[in-house]
Amino acid sequence: MSSENKLKETISVLNDLIETSKDGQKGFSEAAGHAHAPELRTLLESYAADCEKSASELQACVINLGGTPETSGTAAGALHRGWLNLKASMSGDDDLALLEECERGEDHAKAEYIKAMQAPMSGEVRDLLQRQCDGAKVHHDRIRELRNQHREAETI
Repeated sequence: MSSENKLKETISVLNDLIETSKDGQKGFSEAAGHAHAPELRTLLESYAADCEKSASELQACVINLGGTPETSGTAAGALHRGWLNLKASMSGDDDLALLEECERGEDHAKAEYIKAMQAPMSGEVRDLLQRQCDGAKVHHDRIRELRNQHREAETI
């Protein structure tokens, strides 16, 4: 693969991750707006900010590579947020339902980062993606932990 094709592929991969990060930002913000527990609302707002920061870092990277960065999320992300809103309204804004949907969103984000890491790219870009992938895993694991705690609390 020529260096020009590698560069185009890297920019494409980064733009896909920008969309994923924007979806995460919007999804966490939406979920925070439905959360009952103040601690959960704060956590989700901080995760939205983390996703916004990730998108900004990726956008800067695309610009540094000479590309044009994406600026919005995906149609699938909008659909997922719509589903989150519907599920929240039908379940009485249940924090467990929100956590389940947030976990589903983070499953997607982790998968996108893992897929992106397969593409050929410079070490600097790879390091950025690895750091962001690690962050998505931390978000996912914390959400899963909270989801499990909510499930246990409901069965008691």
